[in-house]
Amino acid sequence: MKEDVEKALDEIRPHLKADGGDVELVDVSEDGVVTVRLLGACEGCPMREMTLTQGITRFIKKKVPEIKEVKAV
Repeated sequence: MKEDVEKALDEIRPHLKADGGDVELVDVSEDGVVTVRLLGACEGCPMREMTLTQGITRFIKKKVPEIKEVKAV
């Protein structure tokens, strides 16, 4: 499952990098919780939560349906 999540992140990364940001996979738990770290411009961006929920979470869940939640550290 971790490899599938990493592949999904690789697909969304170019969109984040276009705005000066990035995302790093921290962990994928056995119960389907993904932990990520937002980097670069995404770290302090006021749209951070929207990027996480509407962008990253939605995309990961579409690509890896077993994922239940995505959270940032």
